[in-house]
Amino acid sequence: MPALSIDVIFDAAVRIQIREDRFISLNFSRYVIAVKFPTTRRLADFLGVPHYYVLPFFAMMEQDELVTRAERVGILTTEKGSRKYFEILRSDAYCREAEDLFGRIVFYELLKKIFREP
Repeated sequence: MPALSIDVIFDAAVRIQIREDRFISLNFSRYVIAVKFPTTRRLADFLGVPHYYVLPFFAMMEQDELVTRAERVGILTTEKGSRKYFEILRSDAYCREAEDLFGRIVFYELLKKIFREP
């Protein structure tokens, strides 16, 4: 059983979405690009831990303003959480796969918007 942490959960979300689902759902608003997280049950199954093990980490992630729960929508990243998610995506481990999934131009435009780069 892996040692759980917020970083492990974020990395698992990226791996599920970029390698298994090949699908990342984004919500756009004027100020935030939010990523829809996999369900807590999906993450627990992926990590091989009981569901109730991941729940306290989501409470911590909400407290740290990394995610927000939207009723009937699911778990979405906040501005801070999106930066964390895309920091993982642009790492050497996932960058090529993210470019393939989004397309190179779209991926780098998203990075510019999320990290507010000119």
